[in-house]
Amino acid sequence: MAIEFSEEIPSLRTTMENILAVVQPDKLREQIAELNEKAAAPDLWDDPSAAQAVTSALSHRQSELDRVTQMSERIDDLEAMVDMAAEDPDEGADILAEAEADLEKLRKDLGDLEIRTLLDGEYDERNAVITIRSGAGGVDAADFAEILLRMYLRWAERHGYPTKVMDTSYAEEAGLKSATFEVQAPYAYGTLSVEAGTHRLVRISPFDNQGRRQTSFAAVEVIPLIETTDHIEIPRVRAEGGRLPLLGPRRPVREHDRLGRAHDPHPHGHRRVHAG
Repeated sequence: MAIEFSEEIPSLRTTMENILAVVQPDKLREQIAELNEKAAAPDLWDDPSAAQAVTSALSHRQSELDRVTQMSERIDDLEAMVDMAAEDPDEGADILAEAEADLEKLRKDLGDLEIRTLLDGEYDERNAVITIRSGAGGVDAADFAEILLRMYLRWAERHGYPTKVMDTSYAEEAGLKSATFEVQAPYAYGTLSVEAGTHRLVRISPFDNQGRRQTSFAAVEVIPLIETTDHIEIPRVRAEGGRLPLLGPRRPVREHDRLGRAHDPHPHGHRRVHAG
């Protein structure tokens, strides 16, 4: 079926306008100008920590501006290509075929950019450090922890994100007691933070001779990779009644089917960014 570029291109432009409304390129340019002035100061590196913070902020804002500028230019180029095809009857078919391929890539990249604009938390742009711990369920829980590790590593591999396994503790019979790894990608923490919480797997246990159904649990912790220049305030916690209070919000239990795919039991009222 032929692609209706007369409908597709305006749709792309509408999405791009929504992104620009959030990113605010003019404000970004002002911030970049201010940071350039600070970066040019002769005494900048008298305080290495402050200097690194300035250069890091400058690099981030310049990259963000370049991303939205290049995306707008790609939409303009696509429209020009379609116009060119209409004016050239000899090469028009080949040009349209190329335009269709560009449109597919543009849809995906624009969708990724749209999601990224929603990740505006303080640490969303950082690399992510993920720790998986087996919970209740014995050997099935340890096996489930290993399934989760493979699932996340394969997800990162499919997206071309480098990973580094930092620590593994193997269970006695099968699977893992715990594992910690890093995902090195822009906005890795913002993308993966929704995976934090308790995951549950219900399946016929491959470790049960009687083939009984087994429920097993694994905990997933996701934290941003902290830089040496970050200043972190640690609140003072007072124990009441001899017990330490729980820190942070309670996370919903995420259920998995036998293939290990995550499902959100509360699809409404929670922000979900699906990892491809």
